[in-house]
Amino acid sequence: MALYDQIIDNHGEFLESLRHRFLDEQRIAALQNFENLGFPTKKDEEYKYTSIKEITEKNYNFFPKESHNITREQLDQLHLGEENFDWIVFVNGKLHKELSKVSIENVEFLSFNYALNDEKHKEVFDKYFNTIASKDTAFTNLNLAYCKYGFFLKVPKNVVIEKPIHVFYISQNQEENTCYNTRNLLIVEEGAKVEIIESHHNFDSTYVLTNSVTEIFTYPNAKADWHKLQNDNNTSYLVDSTFARQEKDSLTTVNTFTFGGKLVRNNLDFIHNGSNINSFMNGITIIGKDQLVDHHTAVHHNFPNCESYQNYKGIYDGNAHGVFNGKVFVNKIAQKTNAYQQNNNVLLSEGATIDTKPQLEIFADDVKCSHGCTVGQLNEDALFYLRARGISKKEAQALLLYAFANDAMQNIDIEPLKEKISKLLAEKLKVDLEF
Repeated sequence: MALYDQIIDNHGEFLESLRHRFLDEQRIAALQNFENLGFPTKKDEEYKYTSIKEITEKNYNFFPKESHNITREQLDQLHLGEENFDWIVFVNGKLHKELSKVSIENVEFLSFNYALNDEKHKEVFDKYFNTIASKDTAFTNLNLAYCKYGFFLKVPKNVVIEKPIHVFYISQNQEENTCYNTRNLLIVEEGAKVEIIESHHNFDSTYVLTNSVTEIFTYPNAKADWHKLQNDNNTSYLVDSTFARQEKDSLTTVNTFTFGGKLVRNNLDFIHNGSNINSFMNGITIIGKDQLVDHHTAVHHNFPNCESYQNYKGIYDGNAHGVFNGKVFVNKIAQKTNAYQQNNNVLLSEGATIDTKPQLEIFADDVKCSHGCTVGQLNEDALFYLRARGISKKEAQALLLYAFANDAMQNIDIEPLKEKISKLLAEKLKVDLEF
């Protein structure tokens, strides 16, 4: 296994170039855990339907060169018509202030690399960093061993950030296959509110592996929304692991919109740490050719009177492969839990496949929990109805698919983002729609 051997053979050199005083011991321990675990194979239950062999057989440069020639015009094409947003631009792992627009005030915002070297943030990192991220997976341990890129944001009590923040991770001008171990830490204190949009973009023909870990902490009466827009090219791999811990009376949303990338694996864990919590997870996946997208979600209901809502829609064409494995755990003290989980899929070709596995583990007796999944083709009666009114078969199919996916966007309250997703849907489905 090329990538595994590369990491083990060069770990001393790698760690020496990543020295951060209060992370050194954690990095060494994480690398040891990684060595013991090895990369998962299809023999592992969590990767039963997803082979990552094409990722792990390649070698990667873990320290990309920083030089780039990204232009404003190229960046403008990535924006969402977001003149009133803030945006943060990382190119080849480095935060570029001259390409960013940051007007947020009364918050703590730092690039992750800078925060790791800033002694005054040691107490914050000791309290939060790597406390909810999984300790027993190869990719989270690999990330901990080599994390350097990403951002740290702390929103103080009762501070409402009115403007959404779009975080761009861009790779360009790399002559070798490149691996980024991106790390994000978001802390939203009591009564605060923030919305983040995250997107990754590879401008090269070389392969990019992004191994990202995000930890979100949402305190009482706070609201945190994180929108993942995944529309990269076909030489990009993304393994994204996001962990969200919520305190009482909080609301956290993670929306995942996947339209591009050769292989995408999304791991999403919600941990309830109080009562009256609301958690929302929505996803839209539209892929074709030989792309693979795997969504693994888990919600841990540990306290009473909480709600979680999962709604994932998938449209698969060509030889695309989709995976959905959603888990809901209800602790015996988590009475009055209301958990909804749904995964609906449409297969547009004989070569497309979907493996879906919704799961409930309930140990309380006064709950409302439901789950379900569907796999099929378009409704022939609805198709006939549209064609009988003079709409071509192709346009009728696209309109039905657009309507099928559209309800997974309903809780997006950022209008430019909703419009961007709608346009991407229309482009993928090859239909003309008025916005």
